Amino acid sequence: MKKIIIILVLVVYPFAPRFCSAQVIAQTNQVLDTIYANDTKNVALFFPNPIRQGLTGSDNFVFTFNREKEQHLGLLQAKPGKESNLLVINNNGSIFSYIIAYKAELSKLNYFIPRSSSIGNENGSVDETLGIKHTPKTPLGKVQYYERFCSYLLNIQSRVALKRKRNDGVVLSLEEIVFDKDELYFVIEIENNSSMDYDLNFLNLSLEARQKGKKKSLQRICKEPLFRYQVPSRIKEGSKAKLVYVMPKFSISNERRAILELNEKNGERNIKLKIPHRMINNPN
Repeated sequence: MKKIIIILVLVVYPFAPRFCSAQVIAQTNQVLDTIYANDTKNVALFFPNPIRQGLTGSDNFVFTFNREKEQHLGLLQAKPGKESNLLVINNNGSIFSYIIAYKAELSKLNYFIPRSSSIGNENGSVDETLGIKHTPKTPLGKVQYYERFCSYLLNIQSRVALKRKRNDGVVLSLEEIVFDKDELYFVIEIENNSSMDYDLNFLNLSLEARQKGKKKSLQRICKEPLFRYQVPSRIKEGSKAKLVYVMPKFSISNERRAILELNEKNGERNIKLKIPHRMINNPN
């Protein structure tokens, strides 16, 4: 019996460090790698500090949080599509990053994010609770700049809408057009005053020109945004949603106009908002 025990010890001993290291890795990697969401439920994320910014890498994911009053809660929804990423910054500068993916059936709806899962701090300060010195803030990339400027535009006091059109209780408004650097920012509001939720199929911006000649026809060219910010998948009854489309800088002649087209999924409450050339050519 003793010989058997000795043989087992000799066999296992060389691999013991590997078993220990594997156990340590498993313990240290107990963070939220992937968060799953869908378009029928809200997945709640509770952060250790109030949320200041939230950014998803793809427009088939929507992350919402209270912008008027800082809260720890953020809500995630997703449409079918490829996986993406979620970047969240708390009001103390702590940064959290996760992979996000669509899943039809969800086994978990609430995530309580630990402070220890932060990947760093944007201001290079020391987290006294963990005793960790974070790396200095790196320059913001283009996407992060768009996200910050869009957030700023949605938080400033809104003016009288430039253009507005309604259909059966649903109102599409172009709040303003802002020029910054080499981009035009279209601030848009969708208000649902009806008694039924509004499911968004698409919201497109296109340019329309009338062909000259005896047989007049309309030529329409769709313009793809560089960045979409806070585009909802659903506007509940009696609520509204504000969003921003970032477009490459452009101008149009007086023979052309822009069309902002709102289309309802499985419905007919569609709206086409015509934007004259003067509004495009004279942004704020």
